[in-house]
Amino acid sequence: MKNKSTIDQDRYRKYTLIGLMAILAIILLIIFFTRPGEVPGSISTDGTKVGVIMLGPRDDKCWNQSHFQGLEEARRKLNLDVTYKETVPPTEASRDVIEELIASGNQIIIVDSSAYSQYVIEAAERHPEVFFFHATGFVTKDNLLTYFGKIYEMRYLTGIVAGLQTKTNEIGYVAPFSHPEVIRGIDAFTLGVRKVNKNAKVYVKWTNSWNNDEVTEKATRDLLSHHRIDVLTMHSDSLKPLEVAEEQGIYSIGYNMDNSKSYPKSFLTAPIWNWGDFYTEQIRNCVNGKFKGKSYWEGVDKGMVDLAPLSKNVSSKVKERIPVYKRAMTDGTLNVFYGPIRDQEGNQIVDKGECISDEVLLRTLDIFVEGVVMDED
Repeated sequence: MKNKSTIDQDRYRKYTLIGLMAILAIILLIIFFTRPGEVPGSISTDGTKVGVIMLGPRDDKCWNQSHFQGLEEARRKLNLDVTYKETVPPTEASRDVIEELIASGNQIIIVDSSAYSQYVIEAAERHPEVFFFHATGFVTKDNLLTYFGKIYEMRYLTGIVAGLQTKTNEIGYVAPFSHPEVIRGIDAFTLGVRKVNKNAKVYVKWTNSWNNDEVTEKATRDLLSHHRIDVLTMHSDSLKPLEVAEEQGIYSIGYNMDNSKSYPKSFLTAPIWNWGDFYTEQIRNCVNGKFKGKSYWEGVDKGMVDLAPLSKNVSSKVKERIPVYKRAMTDGTLNVFYGPIRDQEGNQIVDKGECISDEVLLRTLDIFVEGVVMDED
């Protein structure tokens, strides 16, 4: 039988062990919830102030409006206090706008274009206490995340629509610049076209501008005058290609938003953005201390990108086929850039069983696939 002294010693060891286990559990929780690239939350859910800098107006029926609608969705869900600064030039003037928003108490700064890169990165370094969201950016920091979507997935689907809709087998594509974002869109669209129509070609016209209406309209009209194009698509924040298509009585495929009501005779569909869930989740992460300064590149499986409803101008046979491809893309059984893939000259650049990596698609892609034809003046 144990004496009182022995019993007291056993109790002491027991309680000491319990105490050490509790301390260890707390340490593990801290390690788990505070990871590299995370900034502890220091803002409130009650009227969190968010400042937004936009390259264009909030009602442009295009890129900027897609972000505005997503942020408004987040504002309603999270009771946010949002200040919008529209049509801010990507010059040193944007630095002043960022500082003004921070001085006004905005705890989160969101910019919707890579054109602001220099000024966002500098501001993130000057203000480690502020969270920064940079659409289409590449540089991340502890308090700076970047994000974009795999919109090329939806371009592939619109390519299928175009390939099935065309009668002339000549499809037009108005594009801004030759760099990876644009090239992967052209390639994905063309792969979609030729998935269902091996005889079709995609004629590309460069504008060297994201949103200049005058330049984009001229490029569109020149392209249409050179070929028998009966389906026209675009990678542009100008709506001029859609206007010209409506005027000339050919089919159009838009970008960024569903503009079927504005172009009822010609509009087929469009790759579109759904930013609401992303903004809601990331702003909530800021509040809850779970912010991660990383790059996000999400696709249809996460809901960031989608296909606008197929309009009344799309044939019933096409409407039957598109959902099949979309389901396969959503569940991961369809990879747009899965081989075999050939380049413009017919050389095989991706073998069967292989695919182009995300790293190449994002940063270095510079090859056009078979079926792409450059329209030269």
